[in-house]
Amino acid sequence: LPDQLTLPLMWLGLIASLDNLYMPAKPALLGAIAGYASLWTVWWLFKQLTGKEGMGHGDFKLLAALGAWVGLSGILPIVLLSSIVGAIIGSVWLATQGRDRATPIPFGPYLAIAGWIVFFWGQQMIDAYLKFSGLA
Repeated sequence: LPDQLTLPLMWLGLIASLDNLYMPAKPALLGAIAGYASLWTVWWLFKQLTGKEGMGHGDFKLLAALGAWVGLSGILPIVLLSSIVGAIIGSVWLATQGRDRATPIPFGPYLAIAGWIVFFWGQQMIDAYLKFSGLA
């Protein structure tokens, strides 16, 4: 994912938060930091364990940008939703294309779709989960 896409998206989210357009500045900033740090940590651990890079740096920057728009509370739903959908679609794609597990699957499209969903319906998703689980 190019910096020309991810960085302006992040800065626009942070600037919009200064006017409380979608959320206050603090959750937006924490969301951007947590988004970047969470995927960077996964990347770093994977690299330490395998010696390979498991994802591109654009993925960290995209999640940071999405975090600037959805805040800290939106990071976990984005990661969970994108991982589940990516695993399902990626597995089907690998099986139907006759590829093996070593074939790289871009994660960015799944992050983008999950970010869009969480931006518009994240709170409803969280409320439904809490109600379903009996925690609300």
